[in-house]
Amino acid sequence: MNTTPTSTLERETSRASETTTREPATTTGSFATSQPWIEVTAPLGDRYSEILTPEALAFLAELHDRFAGIRHDLLAARLQTRVASANGRDPRFLPETAPVRADASWRVAGAGPGLEDRRVEITGPTDRKMAINALNSGAKVWLADQEDATSPTWTNVIEGQISLFDALRGQLSFTSPDGREYTVAGRVGLTHDGEAETPTIVMRPRGWHLVEKHLRFHDRSGRAMSASGSLVDFGLYFFHNARRLIELGLGPYFYLPKLESHREARLWNDVFTFSQDHLGIPQGTVRATVLIETIQAAFEMEEILYELRDHCAGLNAGRWDYIFSIIKTFRSRGRRWVFPDRSEITMTVPFMRAYTELLVSTCHKRGAYAIGGMSAFIPNRRDPEVTGRALEKVAADKRREAGDGFDGTWVAHPDLIPTARAEFDAVFEERSNQLHRLRDDVHVTAAQLLDIPSIGGSVSEEGVRDNVRIAVRYIESWLRGTGAAAIDNLMEDAATAEISRSQVWQWVNDNTITREGRRIDAAWLETVVAAVAEELQRFDGDRLDDAFAVFRQVALEPEFPTFLTIPAYTRFL
Repeated sequence: MNTTPTSTLERETSRASETTTREPATTTGSFATSQPWIEVTAPLGDRYSEILTPEALAFLAELHDRFAGIRHDLLAARLQTRVASANGRDPRFLPETAPVRADASWRVAGAGPGLEDRRVEITGPTDRKMAINALNSGAKVWLADQEDATSPTWTNVIEGQISLFDALRGQLSFTSPDGREYTVAGRVGLTHDGEAETPTIVMRPRGWHLVEKHLRFHDRSGRAMSASGSLVDFGLYFFHNARRLIELGLGPYFYLPKLESHREARLWNDVFTFSQDHLGIPQGTVRATVLIETIQAAFEMEEILYELRDHCAGLNAGRWDYIFSIIKTFRSRGRRWVFPDRSEITMTVPFMRAYTELLVSTCHKRGAYAIGGMSAFIPNRRDPEVTGRALEKVAADKRREAGDGFDGTWVAHPDLIPTARAEFDAVFEERSNQLHRLRDDVHVTAAQLLDIPSIGGSVSEEGVRDNVRIAVRYIESWLRGTGAAAIDNLMEDAATAEISRSQVWQWVNDNTITREGRRIDAAWLETVVAAVAEELQRFDGDRLDDAFAVFRQVALEPEFPTFLTIPAYTRFL
């Protein structure tokens, strides 16, 4: 879609702001206050006015007026937690919430319509072609990803919303530059007999830490700030599609990323409650699945379920971001916390087994679905031998998850669906989930969740080079607007780049010695970076120079950015 600097929407937004925000609404003492409003600061393309309507912007302003302050408080609390962790305080099961964990009576809302069977879910961004491929994939659920698999360019953010809008109204199509046409083969929604022809859509908004700089929130005192990416993604999708989803027999369903505490889950629950009331939608219509992808959230799984209990469908084992979270949290705590090569951090090492088994037992205790992790392999039809070996690994991974009691799993490519589904079919038999498996045999301690030394392994020079190579290649793709990048037969998102760059930072700052006997220091890393720069093939329009600049900032500077996407977004998007 083409973008232009002016449009009808800009004029509509200007008129709406003149009538709703330029006149003082109330007076407090000698201080006049204005109605909060949202300002659009970016160029507007074809059909953007269908998403960024005055009414939708007013809804976003309401969300920010009510919840932006709490969001800032919770982000400040994250910083305090990081400082405490750096100073030697380990995460723990909270004593103040012990009564919640001890109360066996409460349950979550559980699966909404169309979410009863989640045995295979496909993930991917929301551009038109990828959306059509996902809806035609044969999976049970499509995680429509506005977060880690989407580079948050202004075009991707708004046109992703248009894709979802069109999909729910049977009008999603795409014509490629070479003339190939793509359409959705089935009807989105449930039929009269409760069956679905396409995957149920579960949308993933951006995390609480991310902003949308192309929308500015003006508060009651006249201060302007970047809007919350979470509230923008959620608010636009909910405002335009909640009623339509209900008409289709489904509901507004969400994956909630990057939570670090039950208080952050409570904020989401408050957003859901307000939004349903605001639009006259019955309470409990929303369903949320929370990704447990931070070490802090792993210690508060039960409390997160409790805070969202009226709107909660389950938890997901976001394993790659979980590994990144542990490295990030303990990166400066000494050799005990240093990870080996990324390839040696498998799902079968003890601390990862503790994490996944705790997730399953916690979910089933409360009637919530437990969804397993990602298989990111992309089958290579030109190399059947490579594909065959990879499918064996995918099958083994999904066999382990199904055997552990998970109710479903993620894949990144449609060709993986039959392999993943076969492993869950073998265990499910006639059921659509494994909620009956309470896993009373699981008793996970804090020490087990933090048992990093048991990984063993070592750091190799090739492991360092591989991390630099993967991080730079992904960042380059992300800067060009592609957040789901095919790299070495894997569909990578931001999590892999985060693990790679955080390991490099940790190894340099710990003076780690490779198994070949080389000390990993900044000087040697610069030679590695230079070698990677020489080997990567340049092309017209590449963003490699910018990617190397971002990598140096997030991996080689003394200050460690909490997410590489924050400085990259601020500086380049």
